[in-house]
Amino acid sequence: MTDLKSAEGRHGVALLYLREDELRRGIELLFFGYRDFIAESDGELETLGLGRAHHRALHFIGRKPDLSVNELLVILKITKQSLGRVLKDLSARGLVEQKQGRRDRRQRLLRLTEEGNVLHTRLLTGQRARIARAFRDAGPEAVAGFRKVLAGLISEDERSRVLAMIGQGS
Repeated sequence: MTDLKSAEGRHGVALLYLREDELRRGIELLFFGYRDFIAESDGELETLGLGRAHHRALHFIGRKPDLSVNELLVILKITKQSLGRVLKDLSARGLVEQKQGRRDRRQRLLRLTEEGNVLHTRLLTGQRARIARAFRDAGPEAVAGFRKVLAGLISEDERSRVLAMIGQGS
């Protein structure tokens, strides 16, 4: 349970949003929001025999063509073995292609194929619409607060790198 003293703001004023029931509500809203945010994509991926790890890889490869395997490992924080399986599946389905780096032949650069771009766009369309609707309904101040909360959930040692990567700065 949250200690009331730690839930006090400046001047000893209780911060009601830090009460245990409010924290639990926030956690549950994250679970339910995430569940519904990915549901449509999960369904489409399932018909292709793919999962969420494939989706995350498609997203970041699509966002930055010629992303190196090492960069993707850092972003996804999964093992080389797990990423190897994901990339093998995506390559076998003709969704991702790999090429050698120009300066370092050992480097493997990843890029979506035309078919991979089509799938990535289809997966992104529903999510973009859901985020746009939620942002529009909440308004600009709430969106700024939401981004701040999400950034605060990222581990401190990763936060600057992630914010820079997504173009938000720190």
